[in-house]
Amino acid sequence: MVFDPEELYEVDSELPELAGAVLLHQLDGFVDAGMAGKSVSEHLESRLEHTVAARFDVDRLLDYRARRPMMTFAADHWESYEDPELVVRLFHDEAGTPFLLLTGPEPDHEWERYASAVRSLVERWELRMVVNFHGIPMGAPHTRPLGVTAHATRAELIGEYQVVLNRLQVPGSAAALVELRLGEAGHDAAGFAAHVPHYLAQSRYPGAGLTLLGSISRTTGLSIPDEALVESARRTDAEIERQVSESAEVAEVVRALEQQYDTFVEAMDKKNLLAEEAAQMPTAEELGAEFERFLAERQDRGE
Repeated sequence: MVFDPEELYEVDSELPELAGAVLLHQLDGFVDAGMAGKSVSEHLESRLEHTVAARFDVDRLLDYRARRPMMTFAADHWESYEDPELVVRLFHDEAGTPFLLLTGPEPDHEWERYASAVRSLVERWELRMVVNFHGIPMGAPHTRPLGVTAHATRAELIGEYQVVLNRLQVPGSAAALVELRLGEAGHDAAGFAAHVPHYLAQSRYPGAGLTLLGSISRTTGLSIPDEALVESARRTDAEIERQVSESAEVAEVVRALEQQYDTFVEAMDKKNLLAEEAAQMPTAEELGAEFERFLAERQDRGE
């Protein structure tokens, strides 16, 4: 039986010309330390006007018993249902350039068909690039510039980023599979993972979202306003500093991470890198375990 990827989504028939546009791709359910990727998506949706370009068939892709949507019960009847959406929205940046944002829950089923459907949209609309983004927990202090792990189907797309890790295995994701399959089909795709201080991984950390937005803008050329994220990051950093100043134990942890970060940067003679000494770089097994531990914590909390 031949699968038609267009069976997995519905497209608005009145879309403008999208050839050469960029598709941003952020899904809920995988690792997103500090809600970094979510912060970017919410920032775009709140600051820029948008319309729906396509909707995926979530009934085919989601396991409702694993992630039950919320319903509201009022006195003697069911009042509302939070219908999950996996949707592509059309935006325009400050220069009027169109771009797309795909958001929603990560599919539980049919990853290969989902990846084929995204590729189908890329080819249907003649898009030039797909970019995914999220946060990962890392042993780095909040008092230093946040690092970013960048990856792409062609090295030229992310040439400015320092390669820190050579090879490791981590739990897979639908977004990562999309990038892999697009590359195999000859399409440009890239991804960015902001390094969120591990002690802030379970909290919203706007600074990580701001870092991701900068990477997205530089790579795609989009002109996206960031003032709201800048202000949110400033307020959050001030609150973190207050809490650190009130706890000698936390302050000591931060100082130790600062020392590791500075030693590593000095050894590499680079800036904005992973906050670890060269001799103390985490192994692939340690990073994989960190991903799994982070996901397990989210599952225990029902997220």
